[in-house]
Amino acid sequence: MAGAELQADLANAAQEELERAVTLSRKDMAECTPWGDTYEGYTPAGREVCFERNYLWAAEPGGDICVEVVVYLPEHYETGVRLTRTIPREDSE
Repeated sequence: MAGAELQADLANAAQEELERAVTLSRKDMAECTPWGDTYEGYTPAGREVCFERNYLWAAEPGGDICVEVVVYLPEHYETGVRLTRTIPREDSE
């Protein structure tokens, strides 16, 4: 797989993982923040990769939550794809 194809495959896997990561309710995310995990899996094209998922406070504890996903080849973390989404704190919480 060429460089552009590899990056597209990693990006697709990261987008799928981010969509799964934000299916938790904001309350459930807050209960496990800060937290992170790394596990092995496969991209849509079948490439073996590492998935890293993190729930982090965007600024102060109890505020917005930054959901971060990184997908990378086991031997090449630095060339992985990183996506983030911020889940805002609701004033009613």
